[in-house]
Amino acid sequence: MDSSTSWEFTDDRGHLTVTPGHPARVAAYIQAGATLWDHGLRPLGIFGSHHDGEAPDPAKAGDLPLAGLRSFGAGSAVDLDALVAAEPDLVVAVSYGGGQVYGIDPEAAKHLEEQVPVVVLDVGKDRSLSGTRDRFTELARTLRAPHGPAEAELARAEAAVRARTGPDGGPRVLALSAAGPETAYLARPSTWPDLRDLGELGVSLVDPAGGAGANWRTVDWAEAAALEPDVILADVRVNAAPRASLRSHPAWRALEERARIVAWNPEAPCSHRAHARFLDAVAAAL
Repeated sequence: MDSSTSWEFTDDRGHLTVTPGHPARVAAYIQAGATLWDHGLRPLGIFGSHHDGEAPDPAKAGDLPLAGLRSFGAGSAVDLDALVAAEPDLVVAVSYGGGQVYGIDPEAAKHLEEQVPVVVLDVGKDRSLSGTRDRFTELARTLRAPHGPAEAELARAEAAVRARTGPDGGPRVLALSAAGPETAYLARPSTWPDLRDLGELGVSLVDPAGGAGANWRTVDWAEAAALEPDVILADVRVNAAPRASLRSHPAWRALEERARIVAWNPEAPCSHRAHARFLDAVAAAL
């Protein structure tokens, strides 16, 4: 193979992917596609995870132009035949550890890799937020992305957060995902890279100690309200219950009256620009 015309990239599984030419037609998991878009690369299509509905989740999509973008489905409903028929030069997927392609059934992922080059980047709890950004930036550069990372924008947003935390950490911040009118999932900050990043910037994060669950602790709304957070980072993905459906519960109403609510997307695009936008919202709430 002529190395002057081939393209190669070693993904987070340690797999070296080599293609005979530079990939121009890229399909991606929605979060990865949104990240590439922030670097100026438009994917030919996207797919979602088992948590998504029939339509792409706008929260995960970032600034992707969904109206003109092809969706290949989500989770078990991903149409692999349609994806392969679209003739992508490359598929960009994500993993939460162990090298498993997230959002597609294991056998389907194996079948896909037999037909199309697949690059997998780790977005799981064992990687820092900056590490994830850097890996996507590295991939975007090899794909000849027209836009560089928004490093100055992110640095400004980080400084804004630091300026609003004091020696005691400032306002108490609780991250959660609403399971429904009776139940909440409280995030354990140490298992979420973006929450760890906030902690490193000086934000006082509420840690729901005890209980089962590696990433979340399941509680009723009364227990969540008893934590008396000043700011709530509320999951806005489609699998989380919308705020309007919670207002029948007095404990949620008490939380709304007490705390500032910030939209939180645990699967935000892995770009400097997207992370700066989130930090700006947190800084404003603090």
